[in-house]
Amino acid sequence: MTDVLRRGRASLAFSFLVQGVAFALLVTRIPAIQNRYGVSDALLPVFLAAVPILAGIGSVTTERLVRRVPPSRVLRWSQPVVLLALLGVGAGRDMTVLAVSLAAFGLAVGALDASMNMLGVSLQRAYGRSIMLSFHAAYSLGGIVGASLAWVGAHWQLALWVSYLPVVLVLLPAALVGSRWFVDGDGAGGGAAEAGTGAGVAGGSPGSGGTVAFRMLLPLCLVMTVAYIGDSTVSNWSAKYLQDVLGSSEQMATVPYNVYMVTTLLGRTLGDFGV
Repeated sequence: MTDVLRRGRASLAFSFLVQGVAFALLVTRIPAIQNRYGVSDALLPVFLAAVPILAGIGSVTTERLVRRVPPSRVLRWSQPVVLLALLGVGAGRDMTVLAVSLAAFGLAVGALDASMNMLGVSLQRAYGRSIMLSFHAAYSLGGIVGASLAWVGAHWQLALWVSYLPVVLVLLPAALVGSRWFVDGDGAGGGAAEAGTGAGVAGGSPGSGGTVAFRMLLPLCLVMTVAYIGDSTVSNWSAKYLQDVLGSSEQMATVPYNVYMVTTLLGRTLGDFGV
């Protein structure tokens, strides 16, 4: 295995970790964000639903964008937007600032998730064995770090921007430096080009084979949709549920997401061996 691929794998794993930290810092402090901006319980689901919807738009846009721009470039510039949007959520005071920051967060997360996984598939094909779950394990590790930092912020009753600013100041330049070693499809032996061709067939490109393949994938798509809803429910609502319904403290409300990330880390660490 070449040094280029090893560096590409390490840099991409770090990008997954950074995203895990950023997402955990957002979702585990939802009650604090709600209190800071005075968001009502009726309006909160609108804000929370808007993020994955905009992330879907960002992912679809990225699918078209990578026909002209390498996925590594999309990832390189979408990750700073995610981190700056997180800081915007913590530093703002007006509802408009919250809406704009969450919108930017959602769109950038969609572009980031799509481009990260494209690069991961390319590297996996170059390696010739399963390594994708190791990237998702890095995301879980980042989630543990982010949820732990959220606990510290809640325990010491720090303002959101005080909790978020040091993280952004450390991770943003580190992510930009690490992005120098991203490996696109060409550098990984044409994996991205092959992945793109396969996606076209599965998506129902001209020819009967594409339609059949897409229909066969529909049950899997349904299962993944339900799993995503469950995952999002744990991520977005656990802190709110513990604090408002079970009457836990603000710092205790950050713990379930941390425990959830620990279990996913264990599964994802072992997953590639299982594959």
